[in-house]
Amino acid sequence: MRRLLTFNPWLYLLCFVLLVGAVLGQQYRVFERVWFSVQEWRHGAQWREQSLWLSDYRVVIEAKPIADISDVSALTYDPDRRSLFSVTNKPAKVIELSLEGDLKRTIDLEGFGDPEAIEYVAPGTYVIADEREQRLVKVRIDDATRVLDAADFQQLSLGIGRNGNKGFEGLAFDAANQRLQVAKERDPVRIFEVLGFPHVDESKPLALQVNTDPKRDARLFVRDLSSLDFDAATGHLLALSDESRLVIELNAEGKPISTLSLLRGQHGLKRGVPQAEGVATDDEGTLYLISEPNLFYVFRKAQ
Repeated sequence: MRRLLTFNPWLYLLCFVLLVGAVLGQQYRVFERVWFSVQEWRHGAQWREQSLWLSDYRVVIEAKPIADISDVSALTYDPDRRSLFSVTNKPAKVIELSLEGDLKRTIDLEGFGDPEAIEYVAPGTYVIADEREQRLVKVRIDDATRVLDAADFQQLSLGIGRNGNKGFEGLAFDAANQRLQVAKERDPVRIFEVLGFPHVDESKPLALQVNTDPKRDARLFVRDLSSLDFDAATGHLLALSDESRLVIELNAEGKPISTLSLLRGQHGLKRGVPQAEGVATDDEGTLYLISEPNLFYVFRKAQ
């Protein structure tokens, strides 16, 4: 009995290490990532033919500075203009970029508190997300646009799980199903599906619906969400996490099927991506990414 009650510091240390490991493993979603790696290995041949398969992507433009710009956030591809759009919030602006990451123009934003995302939804039509206000604003942009005032445009406010500056951080639009997907950054990570906004046909009444998918969100083994992108060719969603240094491809059922790591040495990267804030793909499958304060990346599938 005395021997059983004897204090053993090594046993207590082992228990402490195991407890810390379990907490950190859950915080960084280590167990889910390991399980996904097993699934990716088992089903890789099948999934590769039905997806973007991010594992095959390699960087072709790395950490190119965007001249005269800082604090970039979000990214979207405009197939009509063959260019990319992003937003900054200090000061609040929309910026248009070439597909090589060169600045084409800036558009001043008025009446926006903290613009964090922009998404192309139709020719000349975009949605901008105001993070702190959890507000979505439909705007029109053409060649002559130099200023956008939020008061001039259709708006939708969603007071869902307000949490300071951990609100709306990414947008993706599925044109075929007319649904706007909105990412909540963290605490907790969520992806909302908004139907009925932007309101396109003014002759019809507004019918708004907001959906969630807790099972899909629980499968997102990331610590935060920075950006979203919808790939029309596959019907898959890309989710970007800055803190996890990862892009995840989700299939139509919301299951992760491939990843692109943003760590040094992965996918040809000479250095890790410091603070990834926006991801977009074009109609040829090229992947574009931006990182604060003003770094631009391009990834293409290896031939």
